[in-house]
Parts: sequence; structure tokens; C-alpha cells
Amino acid sequence: LAALLARAPDAAMLRRTRDLAGDDSELGRAVNALAAEAAKATPAGAEREYNRLFIGVGRGELLPYASVYLTGFLNEKPLAALRSDMLALGVERAPDVFEPEDHIASLCEIMAGLILGRFGAPLAVARQREFFNRHVGIWAPHFFADLEGASEAKLYAPVGAVGRAFMKIEADAFRMAGADGA
Repeated sequence: LAALLARAPDAAMLRRTRDLAGDDSELGRAVNALAAEAAKATPAGAEREYNRLFIGVGRGELLPYASVYLTGFLNEKPLAALRSDMLALGVERAPDVFEPEDHIASLCEIMAGLILGRFGAPLAVARQREFFNRHVGIWAPHFFADLEGASEAKLYAPVGAVGRAFMKIEADAFRMAGADGA
């Protein structure tokens, strides 16, 4: 998700995406739809779609930032809270990334890093859940639903479906882990 949301996919990313295969679950069907759209997409077409959705002239159809979804404005308190938590966790902004850290791609990368230990030791599940609930789960499902239904989305409609299904799985898994006291 992070790779497809950080920038328009190039030919190699489209090839990898078209080779994905899912099962008959909600997530699997979304993955299959994404693979089918990637098989039809060209890098130039994907870039035009990405730009119309997220950049646009003045602004794209969607603004993929937590601050926008939670407050209606860029660079607001949700971004400040995220930066504070990133500092406490030892997560630094990549020097070649110019988007605010509350961009959905950045948050997907941070979550993956916390789980896999890219910023030191993997974070305990309780801390992962706390970060997810505080910075991702409260708005990302809405963003992915909006992306799934965006008027400009062809390749990105199934990205939205994948993201929406994945966020539900993550929220359910963290809820179950919380019930076990983990």
C-alpha cells in the first residue's frame, strides 16, 4: 500500500502488482481486482491518475493526510501528535521525503517498520495497537473508502478496496490482541 500511495507506480511496480493473487476473502477479491487493473494500466496512465487523485491543479480529488481527515486542514494537531510519537519511538523522517509525515503512505511505512523492527526492536503488540489507534485507525478506513469511490480512480479504486479491507483486518486483530491482554 505504501509504495502505491507514495508515488505513481512505474512499469516494474505495475508488473509486480499485476502478479498479485488473492483468495475469495474480501481482501483477496480486492487484491485480484487490483492485479486486473494493474494489468491494464500503463505507467503514463497511472501517473495521470495519481496526479488527478492526489496532486491536481491546486489540489487533487483526495488529500491523503490524517490532519485533513481529522481537522479539515493540513499540518494540524494530528501531525504534531504524530511527530511527537515518532520522536519518542526513534522514528525519523526520511531525508528525501517532502510530504508531511501524516500522509497515508508514510503511516503505512511507519506501521510496517514498527511491526518488523526497522526502527530498532519490533514494537510490542500493545504499543503497535496504540500507534495504530492513535494515528491510522481513526481516519485511514475513511480515506480508503473515499479512494475506492473516487471519480478519478481506476487503478486506485481497488487500492482503496485493499486498504479498506486491510484496515479492518488490522483493527480486528488489534482488538483481539487487546482482549488477550497482549
